[in-house]
Amino acid sequence: MTVSKALRDKPDISASTRAHIQRLAQEAGYVPHSAASGLRSKTTRLIGLIIPAVTDPIFARLVSAVEQNAHELGYEVILMHSLGSVEREERCLRRLLARRIDGLLVAPVPRMGPQSTVYDELQKRGLPTVILGQRSPFCAGFTSVETDDLAASAAVTRHLLELGHRRIAFLGGPRTAPWATERLHGYGLALREAGIELDDRLIFNAGTTVDEGAKTALEFINEQSDATALQAVNDLVAIGAANTLLNQGVRIPQDLSVTGFGNVLVSEFFRVPLTSVRQPKFRIGALALDQLLRLMRGETVETQRLAAEVVVRSSTGPVRAACGGPVAVP
Repeated sequence: MTVSKALRDKPDISASTRAHIQRLAQEAGYVPHSAASGLRSKTTRLIGLIIPAVTDPIFARLVSAVEQNAHELGYEVILMHSLGSVEREERCLRRLLARRIDGLLVAPVPRMGPQSTVYDELQKRGLPTVILGQRSPFCAGFTSVETDDLAASAAVTRHLLELGHRRIAFLGGPRTAPWATERLHGYGLALREAGIELDDRLIFNAGTTVDEGAKTALEFINEQSDATALQAVNDLVAIGAANTLLNQGVRIPQDLSVTGFGNVLVSEFFRVPLTSVRQPKFRIGALALDQLLRLMRGETVETQRLAAEVVVRSSTGPVRAACGGPVAVP
């Protein structure tokens, strides 16, 4: 019992005895068995974290915040990747449940339907869970920490409007993703405020990646839409599109202004530094962990929506009086 108390830093033994036992344990290479400790305390001090992929620049800073703060508080983070697959995400969730995690942080994979069996199961179990980003109907019963994408996207559109642009194209993301829907709605909101009717011919489905942005840029060029600005749903799409446009002889921003969303590191160092939205990625991770720990203590928490700001760089400029527009690609 004395050894057990010394190794757990209990105060009801003398400091000299505790130091002596801890020194002997260190010399012997003793490491506490966390699973056995968990059986006694009925906690594992494990937190599950599921994201699409750590290679996604939006999630890299978020993961860093979660891991750093969890480590300082004595928790271990089990990181898993859904890779955008519903089936893989469900397997990840069940494996984490089997590990008896104390809480869960998850960026859900978008689904078409309003319900999900595995998320319903999470609610029935009462597992403390915080959603990273906007919630879809199937996970609406959980709290979340998210960026106010609606306001931020509208602010980007207003920036372009203030530069004199009236024909603004929008490269949108997956229609099942709530964050992509919010950004599209923000774009439409700002246009309506300016008395400009939404033109469906200026809206393109571009996905989320650099390659998808590049492919959509060719479609945009061939549409001959007479747009003088292009607003992309995220930085990767914007960079892919801008790179293709530059290779086709389009000057940015002289012929076409381009904006992104997310302010990933590469956006600042792109061929033409990209105007974007700075999302508080580290703060989202830190706040999400704080919300989760409060849930684990039985406290009540509410969804948090964080403001994001437009960062103006060289990729946007005043509209030209006479814009020749991009040349169609055969």
